[in-house]
Amino acid sequence: MNIWVIRHGETAWSLSGAHTGRTDLPLTPEGERKAEAIRAKLSGHQFALVLTSPLERAQRTCEIAGLGAQAQIDPNLMEWDYGDYEGRTTDEIREERPGWFLFRDGVPNGETVAQVGARALDVIDRALKADGDVALFAHGHILRILTACWLELAAEDGKLFRLDTAGIGVLGYEHETRVILRWNV
Repeated sequence: MNIWVIRHGETAWSLSGAHTGRTDLPLTPEGERKAEAIRAKLSGHQFALVLTSPLERAQRTCEIAGLGAQAQIDPNLMEWDYGDYEGRTTDEIREERPGWFLFRDGVPNGETVAQVGARALDVIDRALKADGDVALFAHGHILRILTACWLELAAEDGKLFRLDTAGIGVLGYEHETRVILRWNV
């Protein structure tokens, strides 16, 4: 059993570098084109379970990728709630908080990295009950944190795994050890 983590296609805010948590933005035309490329990469692969974030950008990517009819919405796949930093870039935030780093310093009036990690663990538990491969359509930070949790690392170690828009990672096993099989394909 493998877990395929699939980040949504480009949005206006992902293009600008703005933190996009709960704001429900559509894909850009380029984001839709990249979602078509995901469809080609997944072609012929069977998934026992397909889960998607409830946000439009993830659902639309899933739909374009050809798995929308099979998908179930899982609120645990929502992106990190960035609180007061929603819609702001790292550079803008660092004007007020020099040296700020999301995974270390968190966000005011949003979720902690531990809270996002707890949601990621719930998704992993659900995926492990599937009878075959699982596809997860979601967002950059939740999928990075989920990857850290899969590897039995701390949630904040999600900082180590950059996942581009429309990027795909495959999590699985080498013998009994949880590993990353592919990343950013």
